[in-house]
Amino acid sequence: MSLSKSADAPLLQRAKNKLRRMLGPWGVFFTGFLKHPVMVGSVIPSSRFTIAKMLAPVDWDNTKLFVEYGPGIGTFCQPVLDKLRRDGTLIVIDTNPDFIAYLRRTIKDSRFHAVHGSAADVAEIIGSFGFDHADYVLSGLPFSTLPDGVGPAIGKATGEVVRPGGAFLVYQFSAKCRDYMAPYFDRIDQGFEFWNILPCKLFWGWKAEDKS
Repeated sequence: MSLSKSADAPLLQRAKNKLRRMLGPWGVFFTGFLKHPVMVGSVIPSSRFTIAKMLAPVDWDNTKLFVEYGPGIGTFCQPVLDKLRRDGTLIVIDTNPDFIAYLRRTIKDSRFHAVHGSAADVAEIIGSFGFDHADYVLSGLPFSTLPDGVGPAIGKATGEVVRPGGAFLVYQFSAKCRDYMAPYFDRIDQGFEFWNILPCKLFWGWKAEDKS
């Protein structure tokens, strides 16, 4: 490296840091989308209308563990924490280390845990926190663009960890996720949210109550 390039490096880094601070969480989200477009569902975080409708069916009084796949910059995290019981736990899982670092830095709640890993390993991840099942799992991962085999693996893993009476909550631009949910959930309710960029499809996959 030449002397001039070496001298310019700190200036370039400071410029990047300044731009990141100016853009705030939107900058983190957009950067994450550019780095991993097939793993991030949208270039813009979900709207408050999508959040409210997606979480509406959750039985918060009976939710001890809520899991989210692909939390991004935490668009759903604070709304979930606001409703979660005081002894509840929120575990979020993302393959993007930048998102995980941002969430660990910005969300200071003892109930919150951000894990760098794959949603397909959800059973192992929640097990490391002492849980053998989740009450609800939320996902905004773009199932239609995930690498081959990943979508089915996530559907199977989620079907195994969600408790009877619990649900897999998914918001997407495509209905592809339904194919991966159907083998493991007894009922799938569907919805649609127009007030989102882009308008998105909503799915709630329910496990039947254990009547034994």
